[in-house]
Order: sequence, then structure tokens, then C-alpha cells
Amino acid sequence: MNLKEIKEMINLMNENGLQELEIEKDGMRIKLRKSQGEQRTLNGPIIVEKQALSDSPGQHSTGSANKSKSQTDENSIEIKAPMVGTFYRAPTPEAPPYAEVGQIVEVGQVICIIEAMKLMNEIKSEIRGKIIEVLIDNTEPVEFGQAMFIVEPK
Repeated sequence: MNLKEIKEMINLMNENGLQELEIEKDGMRIKLRKSQGEQRTLNGPIIVEKQALSDSPGQHSTGSANKSKSQTDENSIEIKAPMVGTFYRAPTPEAPPYAEVGQIVEVGQVICIIEAMKLMNEIKSEIRGKIIEVLIDNTEPVEFGQAMFIVEPK
């Protein structure tokens, strides 16, 4: 099976409202499945204890999130992107952001959306804490494992 055939299978699923499709051809089996109800994350955010802030290209602070390295708590944690896609801070352009600097987020609370292949994936916090910094601007591309937020655990 090639990429074109897989894309055709996805189109077949979308056109016919199928939730799951499994095909075996030439000894190769492929199983495609849509999530039920709301879009869900793929493996959830990756959380890694922060050693030090890096000035990597593509990572920049937004608005009032500007803090120097010396002001950032050494016990803070980075919430990293679980996938490649486009980062959105809010569900619509007019809506307020899911998470703001200074806000306390709870485990399971949606903190952003990453659009990947026309699917909107809600990214939920796996820790309770205070948002210290938002590292990605709205509508910017995000890479797998790229830090999106810095959180101080509470």
C-alpha cells in the first residue's frame, strides 16, 4: 500500500461516515479509526522537568509572558507538544485563550489546540500548576517535543 491508497481510504471513511476501516492487502494490514465524540490528543502532552530555558529558533514569548531566565523558577516544568501541527491558544479567533499567564490550570483542562492534518486536537494539562510562560504565538507551527508552556506545579 502506498500513501495515495491510504489517503483514498481516509476519503472513503469521511465520505461514508465510517468510524473504523480495516483492510488487508498483499500481506499488509492497515486499520484506521476515528475518535468518538470530541477530538482527543494523541498520547497527551509530553511533560519534562525544565533544566533551563533555551533560546531556540521558533520559540518566543508572547505578550506579558516575557520573563528572564533568572526570574523563572527552577522547579518549573515545560509542557511540550505531543505532535507536529499548528498551535492555537483558543477554540476560535474571537474566543479568549484556554490558558493565560498567571492562570492556574487543572489536570485534564484543555490548554491549547494543535491542528494536524485538518484535525483539531485538544491538548490537556497533565499537571496542576500556574502558567508562568506561553512560548508559542497563536497560529504558529509547532514541532513534536517543542516546549509550549512553562508551568509552576501547585
